Amino acid sequence: MIRFDFDAQPTAALFDKTGAVFALGDGAVRFEGGEFSIAHDGAVLCAAVHPSGDGVVTGGDDGRVIWHRRGEAGLLATAKGAWIDAIDASADSGLIAFSAGKTLSVIDAKDAAFRRDFQHERTVSGVAFEPKGRRIATSTYGGAALWFARIAEQKPTLLKWAGSHTGVAFSPDGAFVVTSMQDNQLHGWRIKDQKNLRMGGYPSKVKAISFLSGGQLMATSGAQGAVLWPFVGSNGPMGREATEIGFDEGSLVSVVASRPKHGLLAAGLNDGRVWLADPAGQGLNFLKAEKGAAITVLAMSEDAKRVAWADEDGHAGVFDL
Repeated sequence: MIRFDFDAQPTAALFDKTGAVFALGDGAVRFEGGEFSIAHDGAVLCAAVHPSGDGVVTGGDDGRVIWHRRGEAGLLATAKGAWIDAIDASADSGLIAFSAGKTLSVIDAKDAAFRRDFQHERTVSGVAFEPKGRRIATSTYGGAALWFARIAEQKPTLLKWAGSHTGVAFSPDGAFVVTSMQDNQLHGWRIKDQKNLRMGGYPSKVKAISFLSGGQLMATSGAQGAVLWPFVGSNGPMGREATEIGFDEGSLVSVVASRPKHGLLAAGLNDGRVWLADPAGQGLNFLKAEKGAAITVLAMSEDAKRVAWADEDGHAGVFDL
């Protein structure tokens, strides 16, 4: 394992096509190879891998969206007077979407003149592209909204459910949208008929959602083990119970990471440990067994052969599986 010690709390961990990348609360982006970029005046609040796979795009509390590569950084967009709260990028469509206040903005990585701004009634908390990158889901108070990424004048499809929705994800087949909520539950919709999916029973807030095993499983944080919801068939988790792996009553899973095409799941705990498991197999493999500060960010490489983690005290590491 390669270890790092940062001077600020990491706010995101990702893998681009070259290696691990960490975004930090002091506005810096640190690459596994030692390169760094300090381009934000303030904290990095959100990050995603650039559509090209080269480097990452970040949003900061300075209202700027920046593309960081090894050795250079460039400004992509701004949102005057607002923080960039959430960001996502699509390799398939080449688009980058980010939220600032009540606005969802879309820019094109290859066309600096392209920009779309979509307004919401309430603050946008989460942004996610569908797998093909043509539509975008946003989470907000009262549910989620679906937008076509390139169409200027449009009314969104509203997926309604009372309460504050704090994050959003698409299932890998594009059939379902799932949101985390301010209270201890998830909510989801089957897009074709807007049928509701209620997923509750968590002892704490769900801060991480990740799909694995060909999209047949959705893993979440928020419990004493990693919670797994079945997404098999056209009904997804409707009428089905979740399972839990890695249960430990003395800790909580604070973050999970996986890849849709692979069957491995990584989990970071609030006691500083990190484990890896194959839900189809038996037992846990502790990648980091020593306890410490809570694991706050976790990422798995696209080929599921590497895992990056960081804790709230600025300690971080990269494992080769």
